[in-house]
Amino acid sequence: MKLFRLTLSLVAVLLFSFTAQSCTKEKKVTENQSMTEMPGDGHNHSHNEAMSHSNESKTERKAVSADQQKPDRSKLLVTGYLQLKNALVADNSKEAAVAADVMVKSFKGFNVSGFSSDQQKEIAEVIENAQEQVEHIADNADKIEHQREHFEVLSNDMADFVTIVGSDKTLYQTKCPMFNKGKGGIWLSETKEIKNPFYGSKMLTCGSVQKEI
Repeated sequence: MKLFRLTLSLVAVLLFSFTAQSCTKEKKVTENQSMTEMPGDGHNHSHNEAMSHSNESKTERKAVSADQQKPDRSKLLVTGYLQLKNALVADNSKEAAVAADVMVKSFKGFNVSGFSSDQQKEIAEVIENAQEQVEHIADNADKIEHQREHFEVLSNDMADFVTIVGSDKTLYQTKCPMFNKGKGGIWLSETKEIKNPFYGSKMLTCGSVQKEI
């Protein structure tokens, strides 16, 4: 009888051990299946896509920001040019010289970063020639006719410069057909009103607007 009970107890222990092992194996299989079915790759892919779009957006914003800043860089030069133009309109060679001197410094400090390599070459060529003109104007405060000759060349340079770089304000390209022995000369103005810098008070309203820049 005691042997019989001992045998039953042993069988019960073996059954319990077998059942526990089976449950443990099923739990591990279930956990492994769960890990396999988890969308880990998909989640990482989505995260990478999101980061990529975010980086692209930042790049686009940076490019737009750079484009928006370009006209601001020309602000000092455009302002200096208009001051020079208005001084010649008023027949004031000394103020013209002062404005030209400011432009010399502004040209030297102009930042070409953010422009394409071709644009940088074009800007460099324009600035090199324009600097020569404003230096002549700055050095000839008592020779307004000489200043006006160089101002005509400078105006062509500034028209090219603003076309490439842009301007923070609307400008009007105006032409005087009488200047330079009838060959004509252009200048840039902040208004459509004709105020001729080549002749000043002698022929103030000679000229016409050619185009808007």
